[in-house]
Amino acid sequence: MIHDRKDDEVEVTRGGPYKKNDNAHIEQKNVTHVRSIFGYERIEDVNLTKFMNEIYVDYLGPLKNFYTPCLKLKSKERIGSKIKKKYDKPKTPYQRLLESGALTIKQKQDLMNVKSKINPFILQTGLNEKLKEFWKITDQN
Repeated sequence: MIHDRKDDEVEVTRGGPYKKNDNAHIEQKNVTHVRSIFGYERIEDVNLTKFMNEIYVDYLGPLKNFYTPCLKLKSKERIGSKIKKKYDKPKTPYQRLLESGALTIKQKQDLMNVKSKINPFILQTGLNEKLKEFWKITDQN
């Protein structure tokens, strides 16, 4: 386990009342962060929530935040009927946070210490093992 915080659990929610189109904004990372890991099936077993939270907090979160670069849109320009998009260089969320200037020196140092203790190969191996356990449990139900 990387950290043991109870407050980081994923809360299962639905769209807000009278806002039928908010799921597109709320769930825009579901394909990369949820669906690629747990698939498209609806998982209703409440007992699996703790196990899923462990996978997110201890394995998937650190992998995505520290080691998975992503593109960020810099600008969009309409040329006739086409839209030309310009993207920033791929960076991890960790790199973007360090470069943002929003952190104090101590916060940056703490974040660097966390990253120095994480091995992406061990995280990926642990994630694969946990997912095998998860699918084994769901197949039994």
